[in-house]
Amino acid sequence: MKSLGFIEIPSVTAAIEALDTMCKTADVEFVTWERKLGGRLVTIVVRGDVAAVTEAVESAASKAMKPCVHAVIPNPHEETLRMVEISANKFN
Repeated sequence: MKSLGFIEIPSVTAAIEALDTMCKTADVEFVTWERKLGGRLVTIVVRGDVAAVTEAVESAASKAMKPCVHAVIPNPHEETLRMVEISANKFN
């Protein structure tokens, strides 16, 4: 079962550091990112199995260089997956 993990953090640098932590911590795959306010607020999205995504997101949140908001969706609804796919397709 695929799940989605999200981290929203201030600054592109902090977001890249959080993504690096997530990918090194567990078997997760980068899906997409969203930048708002000129990159002052960045959301990173990863996917993988529930345990891996949970471990990756919790590790990145605990080690983040800036305060962040994070979430794991264990079994995303098809509309949620569609929204993430639309975001990911902006970069293809």
